[in-house]
Amino acid sequence: MQKIPLLRYLLLTVLLTMITQAHAAIKSINDFTEKMTHFSGYFSFYYDTENGKLYLEVDKLDQQFLLQQSLPYGVGSNDIGLDRGQLGDTHLVQFERFGDKVMLRAINTYYRANTNNLAEQQSIKEAFASSILAGFSVVAQSDTAVLVDYTPYLLSDVHGVSRRLSATGQGSFNLDSNRSAVYLARSKAFEKNTELEAVLTFQGNNPGKYVRQVSADPYALTVHMHHSLIELPDDNYTPRKFHPQAGFWSIEHKDYAAALGESMYVRYIPRHRLAKKDPS
Repeated sequence: MQKIPLLRYLLLTVLLTMITQAHAAIKSINDFTEKMTHFSGYFSFYYDTENGKLYLEVDKLDQQFLLQQSLPYGVGSNDIGLDRGQLGDTHLVQFERFGDKVMLRAINTYYRANTNNLAEQQSIKEAFASSILAGFSVVAQSDTAVLVDYTPYLLSDVHGVSRRLSATGQGSFNLDSNRSAVYLARSKAFEKNTELEAVLTFQGNNPGKYVRQVSADPYALTVHMHHSLIELPDDNYTPRKFHPQAGFWSIEHKDYAAALGESMYVRYIPRHRLAKKDPS
């Protein structure tokens, strides 16, 4: 009769040991990054020179910010449409933690409920999909932040170069990780934004005529991709509503909280926020 309590005790001991080992396996950020170069800013990051890896310190979980990607070094052909300085997608995103993972979620900003009714807001959030852009494993943590390996995402084709080359009949190109790396010279952290860059090489077959015209080797195209992680501005800006006679184009979203009989489309004029440096 005493075997059952003893067996439970042994199982509980093994379970507690496994839990303790799991927690011990996650190092502190200070210990993990001891020999790395530290860049302090909006999102601080660490660079591992020995292994060529970039680790991002995420201290703003569940806080929205802007993620802008761009192409500082392009392919060189207007016919292909991958030009130097080309801006890519801009997303409203946030980091979210799920156990030992951190996800980068893009918020669906087109479908909204402009109301204080939380239930109505939640219904729209449930009805239209958001997008998980990337997932990261937690490699270290502190009381206020987690550290993730950002390198795989930084070295991915977020700009859609492969898709664009295929769509324009320039051949089938795939990212070659052996010829891609973090570009530290243009990776910096500032108070309100963090800038990260990578040099990426795409290896291809049957390159098209435009690729052959502009590349050093049409079977290997090397470009740069840039990630900008930007703090959201304050809400003191008043957007200007679109009017068809104003001579501007518009950006829009759908408001599912609009009153019955009113249009759900909300349109604004895209314009710069200009303010006097010296108000006096």
